[in-house]
Amino acid sequence: MADNGMSFEHAGRSLIIAVIAALIGLAFAWGAGSGSVVFSGVPAVFLCALVAFAVNWLAFIPAALFQSDRFYDTTGALTYLTVIALACAAAIEANGSLDPRRVVVAGMVALWTIRLGSFLFTRIHAAGGTDVRFEKIKVNPPRFLVAWTLQACWVIFTASAALVIITAPERAPLDAFFWAGAALWVVGFAFEVVADDQKRRFKADPVNKGRFITSGLWAWSQHPNYFGEITLWTGILVIALPMLSGWSWLVVFSPVFVTLLLTKVSGINLLDAIARKRWGDEPAYQAYRARTPVLFPRLPRG
Repeated sequence: MADNGMSFEHAGRSLIIAVIAALIGLAFAWGAGSGSVVFSGVPAVFLCALVAFAVNWLAFIPAALFQSDRFYDTTGALTYLTVIALACAAAIEANGSLDPRRVVVAGMVALWTIRLGSFLFTRIHAAGGTDVRFEKIKVNPPRFLVAWTLQACWVIFTASAALVIITAPERAPLDAFFWAGAALWVVGFAFEVVADDQKRRFKADPVNKGRFITSGLWAWSQHPNYFGEITLWTGILVIALPMLSGWSWLVVFSPVFVTLLLTKVSGINLLDAIARKRWGDEPAYQAYRARTPVLFPRLPRG
């Protein structure tokens, strides 16, 4: 009975965490999107948040039944595409068409989503359709629900600046903020794509089995793909800056959230722990860590 009581207690905690996370995500979307156009009687950004949770909770049902995480990342990509499409539909209904700023930003998010989503889909299926992040929690439905709820929050926080741009009631010209932000986005996207491809090629070569990559962009940074992701979302925020007022300034949190996620939650901290366990005693690995920045790139010395 004690074990059952403890399991019920753990399940209750997980459900409370899921509810709190959902409320935070919805409150954030309500504030950040308070100036957005109204779609179906609801502020468009808030409606996008509701849809983000709906998509992930619906996907959670078969995932929990089959104890599978195979389509977790794919659902994340689908969520991004869905909320961007919904934001565009709201803008078209309110303004009759999409101006170039909205089109470009929507295209940026869609391109990033399709590229990363297909990359992660290919990687997870090459690994047998399992992800080490979910080994323990996918057999526990309440804990698994938290993961799907947090994925919806991830989409809301990360895409918030883009959603505010697309659903703004006023049209905005292609000003200096747009071009500066677009340049940042291009640099970030290029870093992420090239770094991921370099690592994919490195791991595909049997000669490199069990080794760590130190060539290409990985000689500039230990995590160049993460630098790229942080940079591209910062670029979208820069594009949004002249359109922000009042509570919409909450979207400044977008690149901050991405940075915290990739450095403190499920990115660098976890990968570095794994790497130190595998290669921490090797002089070559110690030398690589000593000469290579953790995140922000620097040209190799010598």
